Amino acid sequence: MSTVENASPADDSAPAGAAGIASQDWATASASPQYRAAVVDLLGALAYGELAAFERLAEDAKLAPTLDDKAELAAMASAEFHHFERLRDRLAAIEVEPTAAMEPFAKGVDDFHRQTAPSDWLEGLVKAYVGDSIASDFYREVASHLDNDTRALVLGVLDDTGHGNFAVEKVRAAIEADPRCGGRLALWARRLMGEALSQAQRVVAERDALSTMLVGGVDGMAAGFDLAAVGEMFTRITKAHTKRMAALGLAA
Repeated sequence: MSTVENASPADDSAPAGAAGIASQDWATASASPQYRAAVVDLLGALAYGELAAFERLAEDAKLAPTLDDKAELAAMASAEFHHFERLRDRLAAIEVEPTAAMEPFAKGVDDFHRQTAPSDWLEGLVKAYVGDSIASDFYREVASHLDNDTRALVLGVLDDTGHGNFAVEKVRAAIEADPRCGGRLALWARRLMGEALSQAQRVVAERDALSTMLVGGVDGMAAGFDLAAVGEMFTRITKAHTKRMAALGLAA
């Protein structure tokens, strides 16, 4: 996405507290059944999220005002599907049935998209830029607690699909043409912020292995986030959101 968006809250290196697992490869780290279960949950959640993103972008393309815009969104949808394929193939490679891994997360993701269905083209662009980016920031933070093989995969599928610069250009042009739409879109983006953070928290809270890995650590190999670190994580995510809002020309 845009330069603002790629300034993610977590970098590719793992913090010292997670050095146990983060310095290992998958073959070594997955010897822990609890860690393996946490990674299966994470990949399942990400895979379904990417599949849903593909579906949503394909639907949003129908709202596009021009053929060029429609083609741009179609290309982004294709990139999301490629990300889904990478995650699906990784699950299969570690002998996990991909559909079974995704199933626990389908309802939550579908509910989120139902509750935040855009009413028009501009709301769809803001959702893809702001809402999806908050989820990506969260998963980048999670990636710091993963083995190096899984971390590389997760960060790879969170890569830019090109939507950021496109959304910024279109939204800023729309606000310049009609400044009144800026207030509406700012309110929409704030709603997306709350819903996206709630969704991320639910993903972790509802899966014991994943929450243990993040908060308590797994088998003594990773420290996980302590309460202070959780607060710092959400502060970083909020700051990144504020920068994205500024890039769009909206008040955070």
